[in-house]
Amino acid sequence: MRRSRQIVLALALAVGAAACDEKLTSIAGPTPNLEPTFASLQANVFEATDSSGRSSCVACHTNVGRTPAGGLNLLHDAAYDQLVNVSSTQVPSLKRVNPGSPDTSYLVHKVDGRPGIVGTRMPRNGPPYMTDGQILILRRWIELGAPRN
Repeated sequence: MRRSRQIVLALALAVGAAACDEKLTSIAGPTPNLEPTFASLQANVFEATDSSGRSSCVACHTNVGRTPAGGLNLLHDAAYDQLVNVSSTQVPSLKRVNPGSPDTSYLVHKVDGRPGIVGTRMPRNGPPYMTDGQILILRRWIELGAPRN
């Protein structure tokens, strides 16, 4: 009897752990390799158009042949230093990315299309916009402290 309880308890724990370990690929939608790291966001969101047709961020946020939209250059050599702990030019009371706090990060406000943003939701030529899953992964990177990883 005791042995069967142990087996049932072990199975319940295994099922519970599996349910909590949702694979990111199941929520990332059109960017199945997206992870909550800066390198992944850079490669899969900032610099790439995804399979839904959402434009890459660097289509507008580049200094190649132009002044970057909003003064934000998201090319790989500049993006991190342009985002993290830098005040937004549109709403200077908010950081573009406030490490540990996605709700006070202006980047999240812009991709969510929240009230109070200056201009339009990003990407400007959307829809399609970032999916809820993509935004969730972006938020998770910020929650983790927005490391340069």
